[in-house]
Amino acid sequence: MKPRPAACSEKSPDTDEDAPAIIPTPRACICRAGAFALTQHTRICVDPASAETGRFLAERLRRSTGFALEITTRAQWGEPDAGSILLAADLAKTGLGPEGYQLTVAPDCVSIRAPAPNGVFYGTQTLLQLLPPDVFASAPAAHRDWRIPCVEVEDQPRFPWRGFMLDVGRHFFAKEEIERFLDLLALHKLNVFHWHLTEDQGWRIEMKKHPRLTQVGAWRSGVGFGLDASSTSAYGPDGRYGGFYTQNDVRAIVAYAHSRHITVVPEIEMPGHSSAALAAYPGFGCTGGPYSVEAATGVFGGVYCAGKEETFTFLKEVLDEVFELFPDRYVHIGGDEAPKNNWKKCSQCQARMKEEGLRDERELQSYFIRRIEEYVTRRGRSLIGWSEIREGGLARSAVVMDWIGGAVESASDGHDVVMSPTGFCYFDYNQTQDQSSAQGFPGGFLPLAKVRAFEPIPDQLDPRFHGHVLGAQGNLWTEYVPSMRKAEYMTFLRLCALAEVVWSPKGTGKENFGQRLRVHQQRLDRLSVNYCKDTA
Repeated sequence: MKPRPAACSEKSPDTDEDAPAIIPTPRACICRAGAFALTQHTRICVDPASAETGRFLAERLRRSTGFALEITTRAQWGEPDAGSILLAADLAKTGLGPEGYQLTVAPDCVSIRAPAPNGVFYGTQTLLQLLPPDVFASAPAAHRDWRIPCVEVEDQPRFPWRGFMLDVGRHFFAKEEIERFLDLLALHKLNVFHWHLTEDQGWRIEMKKHPRLTQVGAWRSGVGFGLDASSTSAYGPDGRYGGFYTQNDVRAIVAYAHSRHITVVPEIEMPGHSSAALAAYPGFGCTGGPYSVEAATGVFGGVYCAGKEETFTFLKEVLDEVFELFPDRYVHIGGDEAPKNNWKKCSQCQARMKEEGLRDERELQSYFIRRIEEYVTRRGRSLIGWSEIREGGLARSAVVMDWIGGAVESASDGHDVVMSPTGFCYFDYNQTQDQSSAQGFPGGFLPLAKVRAFEPIPDQLDPRFHGHVLGAQGNLWTEYVPSMRKAEYMTFLRLCALAEVVWSPKGTGKENFGQRLRVHQQRLDRLSVNYCKDTA
């Protein structure tokens, strides 16, 4: 099929109000005459690999249409039956890649074919966006004519890493809130949920071998950060502020993400941003304490002692439990903003430097990261860290998440990188310069249009190394985001723009993004998403 403009129409995408408002815009789409009428008699036909997506689609449609659609499973399918929606993970043409799909809507049937189940799922998300926005409502809409315009779509993502990071260390969000957020990521065909689980102000994941991490490290006396105590509801029965995820919670969230083809990347901060852990176990710091979990701004927090062997034993035991809970490839260890003053004063850290022939504390940080990376690799996983893991030399197989630089050098040296620069991807920055409505990080400004203009591959990177750019992700640091309602406000609509950047072909869809976004806002309204309506 010859690719057509992203608006899928013979008319200009800037004027054709009937063009499908798909976000992210597909690689190739052709509009045809006619429409498929979805009724209570429509059947969903699936092969075994697509059965879970079939159930997902049926449940989504049941909620908004009231139709209890029959699901039929068969080992193999040929052409779809009249009046049916076919989902098949083994009938796609070649060349679509592991996440691509073909979607055909004809007057008598619909088919989604893909090389793998995740492609079928992404095709289903596109199919839902072809329906009226009311399809995303939580209750049946009265007298709705559920017609799907006839189209032919061939689609696949530009990048394999299409991510979003949520910081739950500063403020705790409940399991059900995380699952709702995963649904919103899936709607936009994002496939990585980077879960920032530990911070100076909170340790959020249960560790069986070290229970004080949550008994002590998950709680503090108040919300902190100068915020109103009533701006959040994350208080325990004793009035302390915080919370944590049990290991059963984590397993459930990971399974929920997997059912939406989202990889969960846990972040366990080290060597810095570790005050909560050290408040629970002060012996793993240089000074022995005291350490505090209380919220503080503008100050770097605790750092593990790099000279004590028991520090590494502790972290390996933590990682062992993390490996059991998170079965996917990547583990993020932070590595950013690690203060060096304690190391300079610590006799054990200085002895370690002398023993290992390290010239300064930057090389001590590299030693720390290399030891952890060797353990992570030995366990069959891949380590990711922020830009600072390059200090003193980058560990052999580490992946760099670039927030302040280093992507060009790392990719040129053969390391994979994920782009997440502050100027384009930090959703804690304000979306407007109107100070009366600013709700984000003081001084930061990131408007929607700038996110949409982001190009993940650095201009300076030699084309030979472009393949090392895995993709990009948005980050929501939550110092000033104490509730999920505000998290949604800070994330949307900017996440819609980022989804286009990482999925759609370079340069496509920009001219009619605003038009499509206006329709997409109606979908978010039906989903009760608290998005920022200032799109300037």
